[in-house]
Amino acid sequence: MVKASAISTLIVSLFLLFSTPLFANNYQGKLELITADELLNNSEQYLVLDTRSKSEFDQGHIQGALNIPHTEVINQLEKLKGVNKTIVVHCRSGRRALTAEQALLDNGFNNLKHLQGDIKGWTANGYPLVTAEH
Repeated sequence: MVKASAISTLIVSLFLLFSTPLFANNYQGKLELITADELLNNSEQYLVLDTRSKSEFDQGHIQGALNIPHTEVINQLEKLKGVNKTIVVHCRSGRRALTAEQALLDNGFNNLKHLQGDIKGWTANGYPLVTAEH
């Protein structure tokens, strides 16, 4: 016989598994998306915020991007205050950017966009990346 605690754990796990993507899709729908073409053609209007880890960033990132890992955004808000550009947030596939975007919104940053497809979409379309060495 299955214990009640095991059933409760299963129910909570299933809820978290299915609600996180729903929340992420719903939340990201609130931010305007920007395509890679729009970003490339108007790069001077944007500050690109890469919320991946430093090692991922060093392996290849969008030229001019600022790297603040999603877990550090809340501690590094000062780096973003006073920025007079729209902040374009991305990570590898969207989940970490979601965390960063929520932290920014909660702290009064409203001029945000989300990079459509994140870095996976960027590279899948053959857009350029720079590495830490360059």
